[in-house]
Amino acid sequence: MGERTRTVRQRRRWPLWTALGLALGLVAGAVPGVLLRESAPDAAGRSAANADPGTAAQRRLGERMLALLDRQAAALVGADRAGFLAVAEPAARPALSRRYAALRALRVTTWRPAADGVPEAVEGRSGEWRQTVTVGYCFVVPDCAPSTVELGARWRLAGEEPRLTALEPSEADPAGVRPWQMNDLAVTVGKRVVVATTPAQRRKLPGLLAQAETAARAADRYAIGGRPPDRYLVYYAGKGEWQRWYGGGRPKWTAGYAVGVGGGRHDVVLNAQIVTPAGLDDLLRHELTHAASLPDRGYADRADWWLVEGLAEYAGADGQPVHRYDGLTEVRDLLRGGWSGRLEAVAPADDASDDRVGGAYGVGYLAVRHLVDRYGEQRMLDFYRAVVHQGRTPEQAADEVFGDPWSMLHDDCVAYVRAVVG
Repeated sequence: MGERTRTVRQRRRWPLWTALGLALGLVAGAVPGVLLRESAPDAAGRSAANADPGTAAQRRLGERMLALLDRQAAALVGADRAGFLAVAEPAARPALSRRYAALRALRVTTWRPAADGVPEAVEGRSGEWRQTVTVGYCFVVPDCAPSTVELGARWRLAGEEPRLTALEPSEADPAGVRPWQMNDLAVTVGKRVVVATTPAQRRKLPGLLAQAETAARAADRYAIGGRPPDRYLVYYAGKGEWQRWYGGGRPKWTAGYAVGVGGGRHDVVLNAQIVTPAGLDDLLRHELTHAASLPDRGYADRADWWLVEGLAEYAGADGQPVHRYDGLTEVRDLLRGGWSGRLEAVAPADDASDDRVGGAYGVGYLAVRHLVDRYGEQRMLDFYRAVVHQGRTPEQAADEVFGDPWSMLHDDCVAYVRAVVG
């Protein structure tokens, strides 16, 4: 595409709301101040919330449907394709066959469906029913803390026996549609990373996996609490997939993002249209660091954007000298262009220019770099945990972790930014 590595760094960013896919709803054009999730599933992936318990007949029908989904789940985990398809009507089997193949390629080890309330009759279509289910799932690693996905099951009664007619994505799922719900997938599995893409891009998988494995070793250092993800999951998206996976709709400057899917995991998606080989390593370190360091449900305050992105940029820089960071020109332009000088106000808008975006990320990087240089990496991570995971204010966290007032440290960080770029 002829883009310089610098352009990749500018355009690879992800806004707060795209990276934290657990938001229930967004005001158009706005970034939410608080991210929430509906009733959390338990360790089995079963929802704690129940809809109207319905009639006794509905409850009995729901029990039969769930028993069939449990049978299908056992077949999926047991690599029994015929058993997986047996609960469905013939017309539904081609789509379910593709779903089965994608999940098996991802090495599904856990698939636990749970009904969210009772089934409901489809108005105007005699004998047809719909049912919302929440599925807890794991890939590669057995007995993980499951990620969760909401699905819409559609059924038709054949006498008293329900037959599955479709297993659709749910519009209510806060993370959006997963790649394995929409596409055939080519997958490769490494020691720390699973990389998936469409069959058309299969040839890129060996190189992507090698680079992702290297990035994962760097990202593991930034796991808050010292427990990195059991596996990082990276999807490499072509043009069409980028617009559909996890809801699409990212700003034009985004080349990668991380989205929360539950179970302490954040799936990573890379934009094949923007990423170049020269920019891939730091992009992977950046996004996998998000996957390692972010809370399961995201972070609550946009004012913390500089810290979240600053840590990811710090990891992406991979120990290089500050003068080699390639966003310094954009930081200088940002300082001259009217930035208030407040870290909590540096986050770019979705429609920001590439230069504005690059400058904002550079400010975050330099501020975090200054805290590391002054207090060491571990204390900076303790500060991050206090603010991003525990909801402390920077003032509280600075007193607890650094023993210094945040008002002083904030001004020192900004002074360092100004000194570096001149």
